[in-house]
Formats: sequence, C-alpha cells, structure tokens
Amino acid sequence: MGVVMTFKNLNDVEEIDILPKIKVKFIHSKNMTFAYWKIQSGAIFPDHSHPHEQVATMLEGEFEFKVGNEKRIMKEGDIAIVLPNINHSGIALTDCKIIDVFFPTREDYVELSNKNK
Repeated sequence: MGVVMTFKNLNDVEEIDILPKIKVKFIHSKNMTFAYWKIQSGAIFPDHSHPHEQVATMLEGEFEFKVGNEKRIMKEGDIAIVLPNINHSGIALTDCKIIDVFFPTREDYVELSNKNK
C-alpha cells in the first residue's frame, strides 16, 4: 500500500472563537489534534484537565502557564508537556500564539470543528 498524504494550508482552516479573547484553528489527524491558538492579552484559560497528553509550544508572546502545582511564564521557544488528567490553566500576559499538540485526537475539538463548518 502506498503512502497517503493530505496537505492543508492554515489560511484555509476556519478560525473558531472558543473563549473570550481566544481564537483557534484545529487540524486533526488519525491520532492527534493540533490547535493553533491566537490569544489576546488578558485572556484566561480556566483550570481544567483532560485524558489527552498535551505539548504546548510558545511561538509568540508571554503566557503564564500553571501545570499541576508548577507555574511558569512561557516565552517564544518554551515548551510545556502536560500529562493526561493533570490540571492546568493559564493567562496571556501579552498577545500570544501557541501550538498545542494533543494525543490521542481530541474528539471534543473534532466535534467543535465540524459544528463550525
């Protein structure tokens, strides 16, 4: 069987307003979800957890990220690994761009993507 590849361009992906001051574009593969966040200064991600492993990569800005009992101010190039079922939250100290990768696929985000088509 040959390799099957799908190509996408983020400019063609719908941006979703998910929380006040927080927009996201989702890409879903068979096993992962990629979330491309645009977050305005002052935006808050409330404390939550999920059964997915999450890797957050800061592209731009400063974001105060709390994972479990540890809090860090993340800047460009910083990466946080959030294990499944660990509470985490954050606040944007400036405008931010962040990429989150989730494993396995976030079915709740797949549904949200489909709802907004």
